[in-house]
Amino acid sequence: MSSITSSCYSNLILKKKESRINGGFHLQYNGLRAIESVQMPASSVAYKPKVVKWGRIRVMASPAVSAPKRETDPKKRIVITGMGLVSVFGSDIDNFYNKLLEGQSGISLIDRFDASSYTVRFAGQIRDFSSEGYIDGKNDRRLDDCWRYCLVAGKRALEDANLGQQVLDTMDKTRIGVLVGSSMGGSKVFADAVEALVQRGYKKINPFFIPYSITNMGSALLAIDTGLMGPTYSISTACATANYCFYASANHIRRGEADIMVAGGTDAFISAIGVGGLIACRALSQRNDEYEKASRPWDRNRDGFVIGEGSGVLVMENLEHALKRGAPIIAEYLGGAITCDAHHITDPRADGLGVSSCIVMSLVDAGVSPEEVNYINAHATSTLAGDLAEVNAIKKVFKDTSEIKMNGTKSMIGHGLGASGGLEAIATIKAITTGWLHPTINQYDLEPQVTIDTVPNVKKQHEVNVGISNSFGFGGHNSVVVFAPYKP
Repeated sequence: MSSITSSCYSNLILKKKESRINGGFHLQYNGLRAIESVQMPASSVAYKPKVVKWGRIRVMASPAVSAPKRETDPKKRIVITGMGLVSVFGSDIDNFYNKLLEGQSGISLIDRFDASSYTVRFAGQIRDFSSEGYIDGKNDRRLDDCWRYCLVAGKRALEDANLGQQVLDTMDKTRIGVLVGSSMGGSKVFADAVEALVQRGYKKINPFFIPYSITNMGSALLAIDTGLMGPTYSISTACATANYCFYASANHIRRGEADIMVAGGTDAFISAIGVGGLIACRALSQRNDEYEKASRPWDRNRDGFVIGEGSGVLVMENLEHALKRGAPIIAEYLGGAITCDAHHITDPRADGLGVSSCIVMSLVDAGVSPEEVNYINAHATSTLAGDLAEVNAIKKVFKDTSEIKMNGTKSMIGHGLGASGGLEAIATIKAITTGWLHPTINQYDLEPQVTIDTVPNVKKQHEVNVGISNSFGFGGHNSVVVFAPYKP
């Protein structure tokens, strides 16, 4: 993989205790707020194909010399055969992407609870949600929205893959697994139980409190409803959750443990305790008077993210199995990677090593050279620290970004926490299949360090060769997944 181990990757190898980010200014942060800027020295580090140390972290630069090769075994090639979502723009995928292409904001004032005394009173709140045809009335009344969104998105994804219940009942369900994770789980069910305990005593706690609040229940409920018996569990890595689920699902398929995995993320944390907690950790934008313009990825006047909610689910299938059953093939999953910053509970590493190494590892897993990537669906939450850290890490890996387009979906739908990677994977795949990139809205004064085309405010036509989707979470969890058009 000579191109992968060339100068494109050389800046990933850094000496202990040095921080080199494009030889320019790097902001230091207290929590999510910038406190000062310091001049970082400009220098380059020669590539050496060996293990190097950063404190306790070791980074291996590959000594391989052959060109990157994509997977050719049809049992290990993974294609996307179905997609399903629940979003602030509804549950129809084409409508969802058309709204994104129009640059429409889905942010509105909160009316789910009384937020009049809160310093943040807006969110990407889902309205007029219907589970009709997907959840029976009795369970629908009991379930937390987190699981309602998961069931609807998951079943719609299966339908999109021509895997309705009648078809599933003819298949070997032990070969089909479910891996839909959540960052927060059934948060309203949990909050209601605490309120019942405090006000009326433990005997008044909802008997469904425990099962409907734990984070594995989305996968479990979807498996129970459909009878799927393959690998079924959940992953919870904050806002990186969905990408972790895609990565793990792909590995189950590649190891021959499943033919199909239903994978993604779900969250519904727009609640009194959810918004209050995020205000307490100073994560949210406070633009109450212009809430539709509050999420401003890479804008110099950004002041935090906007909370959203929903679910995004993909049907991932090995190519051989998909071809045998005549499945609709939408796109191909080429690879992915996960890393940890091992640095701070909310802040990214100042040197960008966790993110840049994750991108590198995802390209190696995908058999893709940096030169092939021409689209990035960025994490881009609109926080002071995170936006620039992500851009700096991207510039470490991709030395020539002139052909790359990069956008931020959260500018319109808010940050769906564990669901965000699922929704953004769908946006990435729609970019591949339509040839159109949605804009990053609310860009008025771009950070000078951001020299990549961020598709500001207006959609652009762009043929995607290889696209990556980034998701990062509190705790330093980094995840990158790689998609491309399917080519037989």
